Amino acid sequence: MTLKGRHALVTGGGTGIGLAIARALAAGGADVTITGRRQNVLDEVAGDGLTGMAMDVRDEADVAETIAAAVRARGPVQICVANAGIAEGKALHKTSMEFWRDMMATNLDGAFLTIRECLASMLQTDWGRVIGVASIAGVRGLKGGACYSASKHGLVGLIRSLSEEYLGTAFTFNAICPGYVDTPIVSRNIDSISARAGVSREAALAMMVDANRHRRLIAPEEIAAAAMWLVGPGSQSTNGQTVEIAGGQV
Repeated sequence: MTLKGRHALVTGGGTGIGLAIARALAAGGADVTITGRRQNVLDEVAGDGLTGMAMDVRDEADVAETIAAAVRARGPVQICVANAGIAEGKALHKTSMEFWRDMMATNLDGAFLTIRECLASMLQTDWGRVIGVASIAGVRGLKGGACYSASKHGLVGLIRSLSEEYLGTAFTFNAICPGYVDTPIVSRNIDSISARAGVSREAALAMMVDANRHRRLIAPEEIAAAAMWLVGPGSQSTNGQTVEIAGGQV
């Protein structure tokens, strides 16, 4: 498979799942724009087909301007990976409006803005792939994570609706729904769960590991492999789907 000549854009591409996907796309020949809020983080991993551009997915003007600049520099976006997100659990009765809005602005609004702006150039071409990085919390409820689950359910709904809107065209829309992945987000959540549940850091980690059906954290490269299949040959009839990667049935 070669993605030579394809421009891919990956939000949250400086670390974790986003970086693993971006590197896999670049290895496949794509010219990859990675975005994130911190330019210094992007600069540390840029090169080898990756170009970093600072962008806050919560800011409509910033998203529009940055993606337009990426299109001018590297051509139409034909692979859009809406990956940027935050993950934090909180009991609903302790959830403030500020917490709710920040989660939605990043996980749902950010995906909507990213996909909308990428489509503007993608639809001028003869081929395109859109991937939303959701979560198993996007296909079932997550105890202690109502806000997070709602944001990821919203992303899955967006992807499914777009797949219907462009049914029968050369453009597909799918969501990858991982369980707990070995990324900096999981590392940060160890402290959060430990404090919230009143358990040790080791016990907090074990809670996340045990939530995956095969009792281990998932490697970011496993998620990247799924993304590569969704943009590769033979996947054109896979559309509007949730690809669940959790070590077993969700």
